[in-house]
Amino acid sequence: MQVFSVEGMTCGHCVKAVTNALQREDAAAEVKVDLAQKQVSVKSELGSEQILQVIRDEGYEARAI
Repeated sequence: MQVFSVEGMTCGHCVKAVTNALQREDAAAEVKVDLAQKQVSVKSELGSEQILQVIRDEGYEARAI
């Protein structure tokens, strides 16, 4: 499980946007979003840089933690 700090997520739409974007790249990805902690946990075949790029492409600031 890889964990990322993601700034800018504020609502359910943000959660859905990030989750859907990651699952478009890896349909089997498990994505858990914690809005309160501003964290996204991802279990995926994608590397951390790929995951970061997908999140950034959705318009959010992200970094691995």
